[in-house]
Amino acid sequence: MKNNNYLLGLIIMATTLFSCENDSGKADGYGNFEATEITISAENNGKLIQFDVNEGNQLTKGQFIGYIDTIPLALKREQLEVSKAVISSKSKGVLSQINVLNAKLETANTNKKRIKNLLNDNASTQKQLDAITGEISIIKNQIRSVEMQNAPVVNELKSIDVQLKQIDDQIQKSNIINPVNGTVLTKYTEPNEITTFGRPLYKIANLNTLKLRVYVSETQLANIKIGQEVTVKIDTDEAMRSYKGTINWIASEAEFTPKIIQTKEERVALVYAVKIKVTNDGSLKIGMPAELWIN
Repeated sequence: MKNNNYLLGLIIMATTLFSCENDSGKADGYGNFEATEITISAENNGKLIQFDVNEGNQLTKGQFIGYIDTIPLALKREQLEVSKAVISSKSKGVLSQINVLNAKLETANTNKKRIKNLLNDNASTQKQLDAITGEISIIKNQIRSVEMQNAPVVNELKSIDVQLKQIDDQIQKSNIINPVNGTVLTKYTEPNEITTFGRPLYKIANLNTLKLRVYVSETQLANIKIGQEVTVKIDTDEAMRSYKGTINWIASEAEFTPKIIQTKEERVALVYAVKIKVTNDGSLKIGMPAELWIN
């Protein structure tokens, strides 16, 4: 009798354990792995001189990949430098005229003060004071006239400086620098091809961590939350392989279940998308199907 009670107790405990793990014996969600894929595009026009990228390459952030031909930009920059030198010489000639006129103005102001002092001592006449005052006015008008002539030259120099900065920026962007750590998924172009601004060069993604996108019903939402640890399972030759995952996103709005994942009956159901972050040991691939099991 005691042995029967003992066996009955073991059976009840085992049944409780299995039922706690998953009452239905089915996964809580199904989906596919995805990664944040970034398409790197050309930022300049020209011939692709060097492009050291192959599919499957592991690239690091800031790594030099290649460059687009910069000879036309360099020639254009040299032409602008020559134009700037010519215009600068004109500007220097105008500025030298202004310096001469300013010196004459300073001398005339000194003479005016001297004549005023002499006039106070009755050693000069009003006519002399009026004459020097008129001379000062003429010099000031001459300075303004020369400055007006120099204004277009100054503006042209500023315009050339802006163009030089634009060319320097284009030359810098002719260097292809990888922006993120990751694995090259797709290569779109080859060296010596002519590329244009915005043309895709390659696609890269960080495969160290993948995200499993699954869809759960409204009734399951109460059992999950952001930051919760869950179990993710994939198919293998022998048995299901388990991974630890963390829920890092839950959709705020319901949507219809994608037909590529669920059965015909479940396609019309409203579900919520959930993303689970899973550390990749090298076995997980983009697009691979997997199951979500809520612990």
